[in-house]
Amino acid sequence: MRHSFLGALADALSAAGIATFRYQFPYMEQRRRAPDRPPVLTATVAAAAQAAKQALPGLPLLAGGKSMGGRMTSTAASQQLLNQVRGLVFFGFPLHPPNRPGTTRAQHLAKVTVRMLFLQGTRDTFADLKLLRPICTELSPQATLHTINDADHSFHVPKSTGKTDLEVLHELVETVSSWAEEIQKK
Repeated sequence: MRHSFLGALADALSAAGIATFRYQFPYMEQRRRAPDRPPVLTATVAAAAQAAKQALPGLPLLAGGKSMGGRMTSTAASQQLLNQVRGLVFFGFPLHPPNRPGTTRAQHLAKVTVRMLFLQGTRDTFADLKLLRPICTELSPQATLHTINDADHSFHVPKSTGKTDLEVLHELVETVSSWAEEIQKK
């Protein structure tokens, strides 16, 4: 939760009027390298969502995360552990390990009952867009895919693109903001 990208993202979302609630998985808090087992991760997501709802009961709640945090959020939602959540936002959904394309990590998404926003870089080695696009199409209208040209899994873009990481951050925030407004209307 203290990663510089997540801090900058939280600040930019706040500036756009979107409150954030960051939390750590137990293995990160304990400074262990190996992630906790999925039941611990999904329980952590559910506890964080509940704490956020209690802290700000009048606000509509979105849940999500960066990479594995997003995947565990969608897993928790597929298990009906996030009933208070209106939508899910994934910053770099890890569809598969780098250089090992596959779709098994997406099988649970069909069980998610709320809207989902996938924000993916076109150079993200954790999500081959040739695999992710059809998944999002199949999940439509529940799933929306927004790609960031030339961005990698960390949403970094090469200098040769003429685009800055800050511009990418603003694109992410604008996309989340517009999407959140859209789902509030429904």
